[in-house]
Amino acid sequence: MGSRRSIQTTGDDHLIAAFAALAITVHIAESALPSPFPGVKPGLANVVTLLVMCRYGWRMAAWVSLLRVLLGSVLIGTFLSPAFFMSAAGALASILVLGVIYGTSQYLGGWAVGPLGLGIAAAMAHMSGQFWVAYTLFVPHAGLLTVYPVLMTLAAALGVVSGLLTRGVLARLNSTSTAS
Repeated sequence: MGSRRSIQTTGDDHLIAAFAALAITVHIAESALPSPFPGVKPGLANVVTLLVMCRYGWRMAAWVSLLRVLLGSVLIGTFLSPAFFMSAAGALASILVLGVIYGTSQYLGGWAVGPLGLGIAAAMAHMSGQFWVAYTLFVPHAGLLTVYPVLMTLAAALGVVSGLLTRGVLARLNSTSTAS
């Protein structure tokens, strides 16, 4: 008989799991919302990623974002579908842009961009990643390029919303932690 071994987890692992579960829940709820444009959602699940980024750093935010896309797609039945590849491309583009901002901020000794700027940058990168996968793999038609400016404008507006929500939640968290 072999001995039983258990996987050792850390506090960071538990935080990642909890935030990923929250992001997946929001992701699933958002998938049920009607959309004025195919594939355009408010991006509320990205608020969780931004919160994690601001509080715990880029590495944890990357895990939360990627787990949200992977497990969320399995749960809503879009895994390996065009929607999955577009969502994954958006998440990867977003987390890469956030990584550049995070690295630059660490180099400068503090946050160079606040939650509002992070929200806008993440949303625009996400939309760009989705768009270019859609254009390259699924609808390689020049007519699709005419929609890109509209989609980027929507992304910027929704990024403002995500950034403001993130800023508000962070302010609330900071005020409750200082009141304790």
